[in-house]
Amino acid sequence: MKYGRSLPDLANELERQLLTKRDMIVPTQCMRSETDDNGQTSILVEMPDGLKTYPTTEVFRRQVADKLKIPFAYFDRMRTEHPPLLDRNINTWLHADSENRMVRTLDGHARAFLSDRYRRLDNYDLMQHIFPILQRLPGARFESVELTSTRMYLKVVSSVVTAEIQPGDVVQAGVVISNSEIGQGTLSIQPLILRLVCMNGLIAADRALRKTHVGRSVDVSAEEVTVFKDDTLAADDHAFFLRTRDVVEACVSEATLNAVSAKLRRTLGIKLVGDPVKAVEAVGARYLLNEQERSGVLRSLIAEADLSGYGLVNAVTGHAQVIDDYDRSTELEAIAGRMLEQSGTEWRAIAEAD
Repeated sequence: MKYGRSLPDLANELERQLLTKRDMIVPTQCMRSETDDNGQTSILVEMPDGLKTYPTTEVFRRQVADKLKIPFAYFDRMRTEHPPLLDRNINTWLHADSENRMVRTLDGHARAFLSDRYRRLDNYDLMQHIFPILQRLPGARFESVELTSTRMYLKVVSSVVTAEIQPGDVVQAGVVISNSEIGQGTLSIQPLILRLVCMNGLIAADRALRKTHVGRSVDVSAEEVTVFKDDTLAADDHAFFLRTRDVVEACVSEATLNAVSAKLRRTLGIKLVGDPVKAVEAVGARYLLNEQERSGVLRSLIAEADLSGYGLVNAVTGHAQVIDDYDRSTELEAIAGRMLEQSGTEWRAIAEAD
């Protein structure tokens, strides 16, 4: 499993971000785009106390392009080659139909351009509710935590809920919680399996809980910007946070671990009788792995020297440990979990690839 940052570092950064976040409901008539000669696009917002300028992140720009139906490749070309053309496109379509949008800022940068129905389930609030629950898990160990530009991850393992896949090959039960404050995914809670012999992590699909960031539209003026006050920044869905306790406990239960372990044991009997390179290519095509990832999985498979379905699953989780991108590393751990759900026919197509 890829290591992120320390738990104190995560807590300190969440507290720091809490002080510099700003959320606004902005009528599109009250904002406009401005791009300088260096390709830096900023959003200018007509606030009650004057015009404010917020440089935009790539996520913000992608969300604007998607909302305005501008292909992002063309959006980015205009940004770098003809900034006035980009601004003219954005401002024309922004002002064509007035509507309210949620603009989320951090450190003075516009980081998200969302619907006014977007329900904020923020990382700080999530951590406050979920940390005591995670601490009470038997033998809880925070194996890996991270805060990327798009998501927060908490990966916690129990040292006392264990199973043996084969003699000497022990796994521990755990849970992975991920959340995005900027519309890059749901809040999710999923079972996590840690293989001790190599410290590979696998995210299973069983008993997963997902919470979409959708709520009621905010009742605000269509003619002026509304800034959320400090006392409204806390997530208001307390009932959901209370439900997370049961889901977390289910993820780290012996029942869930036994169910996932049984699926892992079934892959022990799947022999890769075809060409291992073709088997990796088949997995890569099925799960959209790029060429570098396919090469990494193949190297991991060869190093493991286990030409079975089990070896192939572990090759995917093994490569997840060495790539730089924490978001993508976690996606590969989830892909390995999806591989356990493949039918016999799907496994045969991989095992017999030639």
